[in-house]
This record gives sequence, structure tokens and C-alpha cells, in this order.
Amino acid sequence: MKKILFILGTARRERLSEKAANFVLEVARTRGDLEPVFLDVKDYSQSYTGGLDPKLAQKYNQLITEAAGIVIISPEYNHSFPGELKLLLDSAYQAYAGKTAAICSVSSGPLGGARMAEQLKLVLSAFQLTIINAAVYFANVKEIFPQSGEVADRDLWSEKINGMLDEVLKYAR
Repeated sequence: MKKILFILGTARRERLSEKAANFVLEVARTRGDLEPVFLDVKDYSQSYTGGLDPKLAQKYNQLITEAAGIVIISPEYNHSFPGELKLLLDSAYQAYAGKTAAICSVSSGPLGGARMAEQLKLVLSAFQLTIINAAVYFANVKEIFPQSGEVADRDLWSEKINGMLDEVLKYAR
């Protein structure tokens, strides 16, 4: 079974993308054809651009090395992705080559974080990752994940996530 690393790309408090990440993981765990591994960027915080603490960098590089692919779940902040995600991604440049990447973008607006996803693709391509087109865009996230905690249109979103994961596995080494 291939390990797929799921990265929650923001450390903000009350982050709505955490609900999306939890649901993506829930769907992934129901499959029998991959081993999901979760990483929360808040556990790899940095206060400067000099890189991760060496122990955290080693741990992150190991996770990337062992993974056949990665799925990044990230919100759109000001038409781009969070800075802490960029700092994390920059700490394992060599380990990404040839791996597959997918993006789940999260936004409270109607575009679903599409602008963030397009910017993130530029960075991921610089790392020599194979980026699949089957992205999942969680637009109007407060409607998909209301306060009640129940996912609106669970079957629809599960189908989208499974389609994306099918593509990740198809192209994963």
C-alpha cells in the first residue's frame, strides 16, 4: 500500500480548512488502497526563514521520502497560500522529485481557493513534483462544513475526493 502524505497548510486559529482536512482524511481512511499519513503545518512552525529546526527538518524529509505522493489541503489567503506552508515546503526540496501532488483548496468565497491552487502549482512544479489536475475546491466552505459539524452533500464531496485520490495513486511511484 502506498503512503500518501496529507498536509494541512495553515496554522491559523479557528481555521476552516481543518474541517476540510479532517473530511479528506476520513474519506482516505475508508479506502483500502492507500496509507494516509497526516501532517499539520502548525507542528512545524518556524519563526524565521532560515529553515526548520534540524530535527523537524529531518522528520519532515523522512515523511516526504517515504510518501508516494502528497495532498495539500490549504486555504487561500489574499489570493495565495499561507507563508508557513511555503516555509515547510522549502525545507525538503530534494525529497520531492518524481512524487505526485494534489491540492485541496479551501475558501469562504465562490472560487474555492482556485487562485491559491494556481500559485501553489508553480511552487510544486519547481520541486519537480507531478501535479495532478483532479483538484478539490472547497468553495463557500462554511456551507459545506456548517457549525452542526455534518458535511453538506457528503456523497458529492466523497466522490470528488475519491476521484482525486484515484489520480494520485495512478501517478504515484
